[in-house]
Amino acid sequence: MIAKRERGRMERRLIRTLTRACEDAKPLLPGFKWLTHEVDYQRFPESLMITWVFDTDAHLASALKSDDRLRIQELTVDALADAGVEVSDVALHVDLDSEEACQRTHAGNWERRLKAKPANH
Repeated sequence: MIAKRERGRMERRLIRTLTRACEDAKPLLPGFKWLTHEVDYQRFPESLMITWVFDTDAHLASALKSDDRLRIQELTVDALADAGVEVSDVALHVDLDSEEACQRTHAGNWERRLKAKPANH
């Protein structure tokens, strides 16, 4: 858990470091478009989930089968470390998704899609 006063500062640090990871990843990961994070600060950092979004299911599948998945985890670890966040297993805090899948199942509504995913931990 993180104190209420510290939540805003932590959120700004996460946004800054994850934005940097996102920009670093774009030229390295074919089809990668953007990322987002969700967190319940009552259960921080256990509840932290970073979703990396690819344009197509094909690019997502390629990332899942290649070293790109490890590269994503490394970028995430670095971003979290820069924000001062430690997690025991970054793989539990990383999800990969695609714009196509969101369009197909949630009519492109990412807020609804992310809420529909099982809660982390």
